Amino acid sequence: MDLYKKIKEKAYIVAEMSANHAGSLERAKEIIRIARESGADCIKIQTYTPDTMTINCDKPYFHISHGTWAGENLYHLYERAYTPWSWQKELKEEADRVGIDFFSTPFDRTAVDFLESIGVECYKIASFELTDIPLIQYVASKGKPVVLSTGMACLGEIEAAVQAVYSQNNKQVILLHCASAYPAITDSMNLRTMVNMRDTFQVPVGLSDHSMGSIGAVAAIALGARMIEKHFCLGREIENPDASFSMNPKEFRQMVSDIRQAEKAIGKVWYGPTEQERDSLDFRRSVFCVADIKKGERITEENIRIIRPGYGAAPRYFLEMLGQSALCDIERGTPLKMDMIGNM
Repeated sequence: MDLYKKIKEKAYIVAEMSANHAGSLERAKEIIRIARESGADCIKIQTYTPDTMTINCDKPYFHISHGTWAGENLYHLYERAYTPWSWQKELKEEADRVGIDFFSTPFDRTAVDFLESIGVECYKIASFELTDIPLIQYVASKGKPVVLSTGMACLGEIEAAVQAVYSQNNKQVILLHCASAYPAITDSMNLRTMVNMRDTFQVPVGLSDHSMGSIGAVAAIALGARMIEKHFCLGREIENPDASFSMNPKEFRQMVSDIRQAEKAIGKVWYGPTEQERDSLDFRRSVFCVADIKKGERITEENIRIIRPGYGAAPRYFLEMLGQSALCDIERGTPLKMDMIGNM
């Protein structure tokens, strides 16, 4: 996957399935199809099992005490949320069939090996794994684009992760700014950080967006984001650990439309009238004759003015025209041109 080429052409929009399949392979396939129809460039999944994420233990350390998943045991949460590995080759084939890119977030080396076996062409490192340098190095060693999500990370941690990719002779890094809260609130997004990351590391940047709505994504595009990732579901009423902060198809389509319109509005550096503005040039001011002037009569502020429309000489010539003489009779309401006057 030439991801760098794709993100130069337009912002690359990723639909994150995560747990929104709610345990159904057919629903997972439908998510892929509907994501494609909703304007996503890519469907992303996550590759882990409860045992590759944590251990089955009931000690207090393994219980979530706050946020969306408060009261959950980590192991049991991942049991409900994970995407079975036995589905994933089939899901990639479905993505290939409908014409949408497919990649995944691995959480350990066994997941990387598995994803290599099914031909995944790009990897995403989750924010919570950004400090897992051995995992990042192993992913980078495969020579494929590495998307690093940076939620919670300080600048030094981001630098260490980027260097981990570079250490494997892999320069294909994309950094995603992220607020690792579910859902994230607008006040905590700090999108200027994304711009600073781009300037600091000289790599493409984007937004892994856990906020509700599309304002964060569109604002990120205006600030230079080349990739947007959003959790995607068929409907928030389908119960699963990620439903509450995921976009439904109607919302996702609107976000994609807003992003594409924002890209058009951003446009390119352009001075002078656009094609659409050319007719508006007529409404600029110019020099007009505002009283009948006889041949030989002097030009004064009583017989010429700067007014609309724009068919006469440009206003910058007004003072130069004063004191000259008419070379012909000029009727009131005639746009005054330089070749109509002179020094006699």
